[in-house]
Amino acid sequence: MYAVDGVDLDLRAGRTLALVGESGAGKSTALDAILSLSAPESGTVEVLGHRTDSLDRATRRALRGDVQIVFQDPMASLDPRLPVADLIAEGPRAQGVGAAETDARVRELTALVGLDPARDLGRFPHEFSGGQRQRVGIARALAVRPRLLLLDEPVSALDVSVRAGILDLLGSLRTRFGFASLLVSHDLAVVRHMADDIAVMYLGATVEQGPAEEVFARPRHPYTRALLAAAPVPDPPAERARAARRVLLAGDPPSPTTRVDGCRFRSRCPLYAVLPEADRGRCAGEVPTNEGGVACHYPERREY
Repeated sequence: MYAVDGVDLDLRAGRTLALVGESGAGKSTALDAILSLSAPESGTVEVLGHRTDSLDRATRRALRGDVQIVFQDPMASLDPRLPVADLIAEGPRAQGVGAAETDARVRELTALVGLDPARDLGRFPHEFSGGQRQRVGIARALAVRPRLLLLDEPVSALDVSVRAGILDLLGSLRTRFGFASLLVSHDLAVVRHMADDIAVMYLGATVEQGPAEEVFARPRHPYTRALLAAAPVPDPPAERARAARRVLLAGDPPSPTTRVDGCRFRSRCPLYAVLPEADRGRCAGEVPTNEGGVACHYPERREY
């Protein structure tokens, strides 16, 4: 069983890579593998040039500061017993940052995320709204000056009215501090708003990866096309036209405990269903490589 198999994510400073795919695709598992900085049960995980199964204590501690996360539920991720000042200062203190520098970072970040240091640093998490708590969580993650920020569904638990503000804040902070960010989201509108690059996952592997504009405009893998076609657009006539042409995926993904020979997507692939027998044999017997950014033997064919 491989929950994540051969995933290679190209993360660059100042850019956001979004992981997209159905539930069970392996997005959260990939995020956990990066965040835990521990040896996997099998295989290897490499984070920022370091294999997690051979980290010495000093390197692991440094990587803890280099990799930070903004969680889906800010209330669950913040200690309710601590005021905001201590929540944000916790990371720098653990990294050995001096008191004066820590205090300066706390005040700077509190203001940068849209809160008032004079008013808010002594308050506790339950005294804030959901959007404000997420701002505290963002400040807390950035207090150790990470190189990589993981975003685990950062706005899905928030009211719709505040989501755009949080996304814009994350974008402005990324520009200011230059960190790379890895976004996991099921909401393609959020992905379109934030992502510079996209990696599409299916059954633990990436099946397509490329610049966000290209993936949205010209998806090459049949699975990517199906994902994008399933997302509604805020234009009723256009949505009705899309619905008439939409190809729905049949069934569920195979169990990750079952070995799949050849293309792992072929049991649900609308293109595979209409391919000539000779071409179908290649899909059944040969695993497609991700060469060229798409793991499909016939990415340019669209007979279905």
